[in-house]
Amino acid sequence: MNTNSESGRCASQDPYDSDSYLSAVKPIWCPGCGDYSVLSSLTNALAYLQLPPEQVALVSGIGCSSRIPAYTNVYGFHGVHGRALPVATGLKLARPDLTVLVAGGDGDGFSIGGNHFLHACRRNVDLTYIIMDNQVYGMTKGQASPTTAPDWKGSELTPEGTGVNSFQPLVIALAAGANFIARCFSGEPANLAEILVQAIQHPGFSVVQVLSPCVTFRPEQRQWKNLVRMAPEGLGTDIQAATQRLMDDDGLTIGQVLYKGNRPPYRSRKGCEKKMSELEMEFAL
Repeated sequence: MNTNSESGRCASQDPYDSDSYLSAVKPIWCPGCGDYSVLSSLTNALAYLQLPPEQVALVSGIGCSSRIPAYTNVYGFHGVHGRALPVATGLKLARPDLTVLVAGGDGDGFSIGGNHFLHACRRNVDLTYIIMDNQVYGMTKGQASPTTAPDWKGSELTPEGTGVNSFQPLVIALAAGANFIARCFSGEPANLAEILVQAIQHPGFSVVQVLSPCVTFRPEQRQWKNLVRMAPEGLGTDIQAATQRLMDDDGLTIGQVLYKGNRPPYRSRKGCEKKMSELEMEFAL
């Protein structure tokens, strides 16, 4: 029988479409939340790559954006706050055959998960980290997050603003060693899907920051659609140019890959990998 060598599916079968990667669980995000578009772009990217759902794993932490594994028809792991990256790292090293994706938000990824973010960039394991950044803690009712501007006065906890400089995730990612860096906007889903395809295909640790408006606690973010602008061109492998661009950027430039590195991804040392049957025996009662 003739089979597709990339997916293992019979040639006579229909290809995977975006619905192939959706579960029967309906998202419960607020109407108008940007995360709906991120989910759509992700499933479209997976359909473009024709990855069998059973060969994809999606790991998340805590927060609105971290609900995504429940809404997809791939292997999913909903972890604890800030710990998605170490879980995904262990999974990828144990099962290098899987395509491992990580989803989270600015609070989950850059606050309690900030240290893991730094070292995931440094280790350069072959993961794709999708950060839905709305500059607020949405699930816990609107507190300032690490990426919130210091003068934002929308929270009762910080009525005069935080007075603390915003965390710059892509600058930090570049300095820490991420191998692929991009910023997108959930309001441009076709562009986001295209960038996600590139991020998944690129070896090493890929970071895709997605500006994803929180219409409930940050209604002013509806204006992002009028403020974001497409980068004139990507920056390729020029780390100096990428550093300069990111340091000067206001955070609203989207749509292009800002950096593609050529560091080989970290892999388990030869001889450390075990077959699944051997791992299962270790947990047998």
